[in-house]
Amino acid sequence: MSHPANSDLKVLRSHSRHRRSTSPSPGRADAEPYSRNCRISRAPPRRTATARRSASGREAHSIPLDDLAVVIVAHPQVSYTQAVLTELVAHGGTLVTCDRARMPVGLLLPLDAHSTQTERFREQFSLPLPRAKRLWQQIVRGKIAMQAGLLTETHETDAGLAALLPLVRSGDPTNVEGRAARRYWTALFGSDFRRDRDAADHNRLLNYGYAVLRAATARAICAAGLHPSVGLHHHNKYNSWCLADDVMEPYRPFVDRAVVQVASGRESLAELDRDIRQQLLGSLTRHVRIHQQIRTLFDALTLTAQSLAQAIQEAGAQLKLPEGFADAPE
Repeated sequence: MSHPANSDLKVLRSHSRHRRSTSPSPGRADAEPYSRNCRISRAPPRRTATARRSASGREAHSIPLDDLAVVIVAHPQVSYTQAVLTELVAHGGTLVTCDRARMPVGLLLPLDAHSTQTERFREQFSLPLPRAKRLWQQIVRGKIAMQAGLLTETHETDAGLAALLPLVRSGDPTNVEGRAARRYWTALFGSDFRRDRDAADHNRLLNYGYAVLRAATARAICAAGLHPSVGLHHHNKYNSWCLADDVMEPYRPFVDRAVVQVASGRESLAELDRDIRQQLLGSLTRHVRIHQQIRTLFDALTLTAQSLAQAIQEAGAQLKLPEGFADAPE
């Protein structure tokens, strides 16, 4: 894989092993988060990131394919070889391509990521609706709890979100998620803020962060032997990532938190420049409190996806969802 000098080629690195998973191991808890501009080559002899000078005199970095979680390419002049793309997905990695506005528009995922994938697909496709609704209930409660935690951290009040948690019933028929969202966005970004994907303000940063989070979530879902298109709640026929959109809901506040930090002290967010994108990607290398453990966000997504696969197989199994930001003040 080659790219011009100072181009936008970024990787999110994880030590989780996603190559054709056969066991529920989520990877090492002490996995090193990593994000930087780099040059990707086929597996180097050592399992650590290395730097060297290429023939043109530019510094080139090499990273083992096993350690790559997501590769994000934003420059139109980056070129790949078939061998690199094949090896990337064979090792459980994901490629995200971006348009000229640097927004993600394409996603390449492993096609064969789990040893019992066909069996899991069959169980996922035949999941009884009542069980799907109970799983969605858990996800909505997890999302609202994370939103309340972020508001408490940034504004010293949860805007009443915690009080809404007991109101979320199976399938969320009264749309408590929507009621929580209305309180959440205005409390987080101000009374004038509206979630509008076409607006050139905080929304542009949210769009970018969510797109990369969706790629990381889809990767974890594939590694768990599930299909990212068949959702629990999301079901739009034009959406190819319904299950990814379900599972990522409780993780969205990690991106929201990064946007709050990026926006602090800036007069304008109209330009999604390299520094902003780098800070947003940094939100995906943070640590998460989940199931009484501290994990990287990539490991946490793996735990959540694996617990979902178990819950699809076993009635009554509970999802493992994020419980808070590992670096949040007590």
